[in-house]
Amino acid sequence: MARLGLRLVILAIATAALLQFTAAKTTHEVGGALGWLVPPGGPIVYQVWADSQTFVVGDVLVFNFSDENQDVARVTKEGFNSCNSSDPISLQTKSPANFTLDKIGEYYFIGTKNDHCKLGQMLAINVTEYPGPTPSPSPTRSGPVTYIVGEELGWFVPPGGSLFYASWAYDKTFEVGDTLVFNFINGTQDVAVVSKSVYANCTKNKTIEVYTTSPANITLKTTGEHFFTSTYSTHCELGQKLAINVTHSSIAAPPHHGDSGSSSSTAGGPGAPPLSNSAPSSRIGSAYFFSSLLIVAMAFFH
Repeated sequence: MARLGLRLVILAIATAALLQFTAAKTTHEVGGALGWLVPPGGPIVYQVWADSQTFVVGDVLVFNFSDENQDVARVTKEGFNSCNSSDPISLQTKSPANFTLDKIGEYYFIGTKNDHCKLGQMLAINVTEYPGPTPSPSPTRSGPVTYIVGEELGWFVPPGGSLFYASWAYDKTFEVGDTLVFNFINGTQDVAVVSKSVYANCTKNKTIEVYTTSPANITLKTTGEHFFTSTYSTHCELGQKLAINVTHSSIAAPPHHGDSGSSSSTAGGPGAPPLSNSAPSSRIGSAYFFSSLLIVAMAFFH
């Protein structure tokens, strides 16, 4: 359970940072609301933050930290990998520390205090010449994928609020023809396919479709944003909600699930426009989704 809570904190940091994204000539506040410090969870915190950004020549990194306990050094790749700050390219000890990204290529930053770097205070980014996300090749698929929502924990009111299901979906690529499987205890949970506004407001009486029998198998048949909640009292408000982005299909037909004891259907979800193939497939492109996560994240830290 402790590891689960840690994962939620990491995602909270990353999603808060996503609110800063713009196309070019952007000021990026490193770590978002968390700032620059020894992060909970190690180096993955800043790795996830960097993955959520697009860095181009002319952008500025801003490191916010406590002057007494932190600093930031730009180092070589070798210095980054070994946490060696003995010969930094530059070192700043006053906050906010601003670094202008003046050329394309890789940049590496670490904290030099004590074991801060080894504990995860380290950032590696790649700077491109032109704005816009760098296209990444789609993974090779042999067919549609079946995803178990929430893995072994299934579909329930999660600890830490909606960050749990956002974290689960974060590194996954959903395509038309894939299937979501919601496992829950019959009579205590259900799954509702809803619109974006219903997802945002946790409205109970405006569902597109509701599944009451577990396992509920929902095949994704359209590209765009798809939203799922529960109609049980306060379950949505407490975090039993999932938002995903479905990209193009590389298959001819969706899979067939013949389990007689399950609810099975194809879900079109809300009619969002198809996304560009260059859009990052593991991130959800909804401004509301990330702003809602920021609110939950701040509450989680308190």
